[in-house]
Amino acid sequence: MDSVGNVILYFVVAIAMVVSAFMAVTTTKILRSATYLLFSLICTAIFYFQMGYQFLGAVQLAVYAGGIMVLFVFAIILTHKPNDKTAPLAAHRQIVGVSASVIGAVLLILALFKMPLAKGISLSQVIAYGGPTLTMHDIGIALVGSEKFQYLLPFEAVSVLLLACIIGGVVIARKK
Repeated sequence: MDSVGNVILYFVVAIAMVVSAFMAVTTTKILRSATYLLFSLICTAIFYFQMGYQFLGAVQLAVYAGGIMVLFVFAIILTHKPNDKTAPLAAHRQIVGVSASVIGAVLLILALFKMPLAKGISLSQVIAYGGPTLTMHDIGIALVGSEKFQYLLPFEAVSVLLLACIIGGVVIARKK
């Protein structure tokens, strides 16, 4: 049974995470955005610690809140001019961006409920029929496995893409 303190901590951290994530994507200053992202990553680590996954919480703090954020801040500092004034987006570009975000969110939710999770069963099947219980081992195998419906290759592709983006940003910044 959860104590009242754990429930209160959960809601405080959840609200802090939602607010910092919202501020990370809506602020106009890029270093503030990175700082809000750091707060959101720290809140995620607190959730891991609260669930009893100390190793995942420590990895979240060390790798993401520590290493990745330092990398982002260095990339921002190398590519961003402090007094650079950019014009706000036109209204039609904002509409296109919002509609693309909504379509992406709908597709992600559909994929969450329709794509097979661990053991080849989708989330909608688990909700409707009760399905087998998933252990942390099953989820870990699904995330880092290389079989069908496992996510090692997309994870590595995204990490290479992020590295290429950062290197491209540094190259563009040096040409100016």
